Amino acid sequence: MLNQDETPVGQQLNLAELYAELDWLAQVIDQVLCSYLKQEGHEAHWSDIPLPDFSDSAGIYAKLVRDWSLNDHERLALALTLAPHLRPHMLDVFFGLNAHYNRSFTEFGGITDKTYSGFLPTGQTLNFLISANDPQWRISAMAILDPGSRLMREQVLALGSTDDTLPSISGALSLSDQWLHYFMTGEKVRPELSAAFPAHPITTPMDWPDLVLEYPVMAQIKEIKTWLNHGDTLMNDWGLAKKIKPGYRALFFGPPGTGKTLTATLLAKSTGREVYRVDLSMIVSKYIGETEKNLSKVFDVAAYKDWILFFDEADALFGKRTEASNSNDRHANQQTGYLLQRIEDFPGVVILATNLKANMDEAFTRRFQAMIHFTMPKAEERLLLWQNAFHGSCELENDVDLEKMAKDYELAGGAIINVLRYCALAAVGRGSRRVNKDELLAGIRREFRKDNKTV
Repeated sequence: MLNQDETPVGQQLNLAELYAELDWLAQVIDQVLCSYLKQEGHEAHWSDIPLPDFSDSAGIYAKLVRDWSLNDHERLALALTLAPHLRPHMLDVFFGLNAHYNRSFTEFGGITDKTYSGFLPTGQTLNFLISANDPQWRISAMAILDPGSRLMREQVLALGSTDDTLPSISGALSLSDQWLHYFMTGEKVRPELSAAFPAHPITTPMDWPDLVLEYPVMAQIKEIKTWLNHGDTLMNDWGLAKKIKPGYRALFFGPPGTGKTLTATLLAKSTGREVYRVDLSMIVSKYIGETEKNLSKVFDVAAYKDWILFFDEADALFGKRTEASNSNDRHANQQTGYLLQRIEDFPGVVILATNLKANMDEAFTRRFQAMIHFTMPKAEERLLLWQNAFHGSCELENDVDLEKMAKDYELAGGAIINVLRYCALAAVGRGSRRVNKDELLAGIRREFRKDNKTV
């Protein structure tokens, strides 16, 4: 970290606000412990200690406090999670021993790590500070730790997972690195873009004219778009919330390269939303309960931010359940059941994509509002795809007959784009922008070989 004299003025102000909040936290900790242990001055109460006044401050932290109308309990949670980053020694007081048992105070919570010698707060630590001397305030502490609280939904704070046999409140309570960076520098990094978050946004520079699908397929896609634009009206103003499940669930199935992912991104783009592809490798865990926790993180944030969730190769996670002949089968079936419930309760749009519909569990497919078959394009559709691919990119030699290419070679849109890439590389390697028939055929052969086909 830069010395204060070396930092820009704005960052100096940001740091000053954070340290003022930690000064207040230090007083709160001293008073709570004094009251709890009945030491001299225990009659006072921590809530009487004045909070730093940020009403006129222009720093990042002060602005958040004002914009979100954070109360003293929420600010206490933030300050507690700031301490390990900026003043870790101020939490060493929680290492004190209980004289009756010659061991640490269970009620203080906290954990240590072999790579970190300081005290790391847990949900129990926050609960102790808020409610140790006011048991009725435990409700407020638990509300802050609830996944639905703003600090949790915005991924400012995180409550670490614990073993199923342990109280959830014993999980480590931490401040995200992205928000710490924002508080200190004013540069906001979206937390859902971090490597630890199991879903990532997908976008496209293309528009609807670039998507070539049969009319019946486009009609079904339009239905999803209509729901995205008018779903709230139907559920709330028309009263459908009393009669149907929230959200919209669609299954896209068909061969690779037929437009499933592109359609999902265009639906988001055209309705002012974001679409997030769920990373199955980060979701699935061999540890019982971890898969559910990873998925819960995605669903909670997606519902809050109104994302479209996109599960590619969904049969890997939503495939047919097996007969429970052993504990692994039972674990897998539990995951499938959990997924089914979360998807049914999700108030937004979920799109599952698979190459093989037959692999999908019927318990899921019965609950989809739309099951859309992305078929291999016919000759006239392939011609449009060829024309769209090369338009504005490469010029074609006179010996190239796209209409004949479209008629003779069955390729999906994704494969045609791969041929375009191959041809563009071949042409630019010759110092030209013109593509000839031989290069096109060579690109087509490459795509056919992927499926063990010959031209």
